[in-house]
Amino acid sequence: MGYQTVIFQKLGHVGKITLNRPERLNAINAMMGSELKQLLEELSTDDDIRTLVVTGNPRIREKEGRTETKYCFSAGWDLSEAGAVESVPELFAALEKPVIAMVNGFALGGGCEIALACDFIYVSDNSELGLPEINRGLLPGWGGTQRLPRRIGISRAKKMILTGEMVNGQEAAAIGLADLSVPMDQLEDTVMAFAEKLASKAPLGLRKIKEVIDRGSDTDLKTGLQYEQEALSFLTGTEDFQEGIAAFMEKREPVWKGK
Repeated sequence: MGYQTVIFQKLGHVGKITLNRPERLNAINAMMGSELKQLLEELSTDDDIRTLVVTGNPRIREKEGRTETKYCFSAGWDLSEAGAVESVPELFAALEKPVIAMVNGFALGGGCEIALACDFIYVSDNSELGLPEINRGLLPGWGGTQRLPRRIGISRAKKMILTGEMVNGQEAAAIGLADLSVPMDQLEDTVMAFAEKLASKAPLGLRKIKEVIDRGSDTDLKTGLQYEQEALSFLTGTEDFQEGIAAFMEKREPVWKGK
């Protein structure tokens, strides 16, 4: 898989996607949208990848004899380039596998919306998250007006979107926008440990749990409970379920096959 605007690494059962336009603070253009679509379609059918992490490369420049590093997840849609751009957050939201956004630095506009489309958001304390589209006469059009209120509540979401104000990592965690905020030098180890923990679980179970929670959150309780029972019935007929029972009885770690 060769790409120009994204980097993919396979780390055991964890896939790491790095947005790679650091000179533009990983702003999303048509090429990045297209490459992410292709990559995520490939990963959706790769059963060996059980959990995904998405992050961004920092911009590193030499300035006045010193190295300047600007950390960034993504500054959002690249307004300097014309042309339609794939709704990248929806690509991540559609994945059946758990996805963790690892945010270090700026996550603005479409960048923040990518994070919101992930299942978990881990940030560094020095991060800045926001939806500043109002400052360009726009609104967050990649799910921000819908996902942010569901995550932090309507009043807080309206304030962030209507003012375009940013919040730092610690505040993001305090209001529920982020699941956890840690010092920058601890972020990668913290995220990868969590990703590996998820990837150690039954693959079909991970997918069905995510599916049931996501589908159930958009419907009534009775329908959600029906989804739950259908998923449970499916899982009890899998080889992984039999392996889970055998491992429990034999007091050993299960060896999952994703079948």
